[in-house]
Amino acid sequence: MDLFSISQLAQFSGIKPHTIRMWEQRYNALKPDRSEGNTRYYDNVQLRRLLNIVSLQQQRYKVSELCAMSDKQIYKLIGDLPDNTDNNKADDYFISQLIAAGMSYDEIHFEKTFSHCLLKYGMKEAYTKVIYPMLVRLGLLWTKDSIPPAQEHYISNLLRQKFFTAIDALPPAKSGSDCWLLYLPENEFHEIGLLHAFYLIRLSGSKAIYLGANLPVDSLNEAVDQFSPEHLLLFLVHNNLPRDTEDYLNEIARRFTSKKIFVACQHKIITQVKTPKNVQWLASVADLEQQLASNSVIN
Repeated sequence: MDLFSISQLAQFSGIKPHTIRMWEQRYNALKPDRSEGNTRYYDNVQLRRLLNIVSLQQQRYKVSELCAMSDKQIYKLIGDLPDNTDNNKADDYFISQLIAAGMSYDEIHFEKTFSHCLLKYGMKEAYTKVIYPMLVRLGLLWTKDSIPPAQEHYISNLLRQKFFTAIDALPPAKSGSDCWLLYLPENEFHEIGLLHAFYLIRLSGSKAIYLGANLPVDSLNEAVDQFSPEHLLLFLVHNNLPRDTEDYLNEIARRFTSKKIFVACQHKIITQVKTPKNVQWLASVADLEQQLASNSVIN
């Protein structure tokens, strides 16, 4: 059983700790256990109950009424929500429910929630509105050790499956289109952002070679020789020292002087690293989409 602090509950739910405490004191919303030092801690059942209360409260149910309900009653209301979700609160609902399903290893509920999300938004918009905010809330985009590794792997692998299914459904690349080679450098393992980029590139009609995570530079060299891509795209998620990042970018820029190299990472890294001429930062999804649109015009 996984145990969580109140600050972790606040991170996962988007509800401030003092609000959670107030709901406990006023409405008996949760029943945390306490450590020998009198610190609150919560299990998966309590976390899921909170996330369900948040989802329903955002759909105009009263917190006082929800807190008086059993978990079974709350879960029944959740099951009835997807077809009647308030459009203005749909993003928050999907985020909370995907987190709840992932943290409790409930694949059936994850599948159901994700399917409704795709029906509402499509894969491209779902990433911006739901998947990316969910990953930020969970801390999966950065190395914060916010959740137990087993749950991180579980949620990440469910999302990986969704992206590969969506990518497989796309038509073949357009004849004569540019080729992109996508990868994560050594010791980088968080693929979700890279998979979304893979989806967008394929959606644009361009060719894309996906090499995945933890790729050594020598293996990258072999792939570039074999596929001759016009563009390289990599994500830097791990919090490396700016000097190490700069050294790595200088090395690949030197090896692939004729290639345009795109790098996506946290903004704070961009501001601390001097990049070679053939390296371009991608600060957002919009930057990649703009680049793909300009390539389409040229072709």
